[in-house]
Amino acid sequence: MNRFKAILERDLRKFIRNPLVVAMSVLMPVIYLVILGNSFQGELKRLPVAVVDQDNGPGAEKVMERLNALEAGPRTIETRKVSSQGFAMEGLKEGVFKGVIVIPPGFSRDLARGSVAEVGLFLDNAETIAAVAVQSSVTRAVSDLGREFVSVREERTAPHLRPIELYRKIDYDQTLIPGVVIMAIFLGAMTTGAFNIVMDRFLGVEESYFLTPLTKKDIVMGLVGSGLLITTIIAVVVLFLGSLISGIYLWSFIGIDTLLLILAVIVLSTLGLQGLMFVVMGRLNHPRIVGVLGGFLNVIFFFPSGAIYPVESFPAWLKAFAVVNPETYSVHALRALMFKGASLGAVKGDIVFLAVFAAVSVAAGTAAFKREL
Repeated sequence: MNRFKAILERDLRKFIRNPLVVAMSVLMPVIYLVILGNSFQGELKRLPVAVVDQDNGPGAEKVMERLNALEAGPRTIETRKVSSQGFAMEGLKEGVFKGVIVIPPGFSRDLARGSVAEVGLFLDNAETIAAVAVQSSVTRAVSDLGREFVSVREERTAPHLRPIELYRKIDYDQTLIPGVVIMAIFLGAMTTGAFNIVMDRFLGVEESYFLTPLTKKDIVMGLVGSGLLITTIIAVVVLFLGSLISGIYLWSFIGIDTLLLILAVIVLSTLGLQGLMFVVMGRLNHPRIVGVLGGFLNVIFFFPSGAIYPVESFPAWLKAFAVVNPETYSVHALRALMFKGASLGAVKGDIVFLAVFAAVSVAAGTAAFKREL
């Protein structure tokens, strides 16, 4: 019995003497609730939609009234009226809008006459769940519009919505591939680089570094380099397997330029997360703390990235975090390159952010690293 008490007391003391583990054990479930609860809110909200009114008649005004009612009530969409269809389509391709509604000339006349009155809807089907939500909302807005008009003929023809998907057919599981690749990068960054230093400290191996002329920069850059190589290979393999399993076969329809841009996004994302891990783990000395932090960081970076749920539907505070979340830019760039055939111009902003984040995080990780007992 005494031996049992001794082991029990020893283990309890070890746990209590590590305040970070104690705090994270309490805070992590609460943080999971806050992040996950606000990242998956059920019905999508605040999806940006552009409206191009080429009719400017009473029928178009009725369409706008119904869209505004959807915006004020269920808040599924947020409409923005633009004058140029070209501008709206460019915004759709860049991800600024989730859909573009085009009310053609003569719409009000056809509606009043009882002729077929069509409304065009262009959808960014690279984000499947957002496209379905936009189409459903706009369909409700125009489906029974004709009943409010008295036709000069007896027969009635309801307004018709013509949805047009901007890109090739993309299934939901295929849209998850960018997020899966980023998840692989995060896990690779967690288990290489800075983690090896934590294990060396825990096992007492790090003391041998003091007998060498190695500087902090030598150690950090060497471990970041090895982690970068390993994690990049893992991410490329995951990308290949994910494409193979989901049946999208990326290599069959994207060019070498796009493949190189995808590789650049993977490398910059990996480098940034490697540096971030040195910032977080540069002074840790126990692998248990790494395990606790790993789950925490995965939740706060991955789920607000837009990999699974549209960023536009987040509450304001979580949307603000998504603006500075590097994984948001990684997911956006990979999705644009893989599914939209985007050029460098479309992902230039993402690449610049990832490059700056990588440089800052590696520099901060080097400064945070402790080369002392």
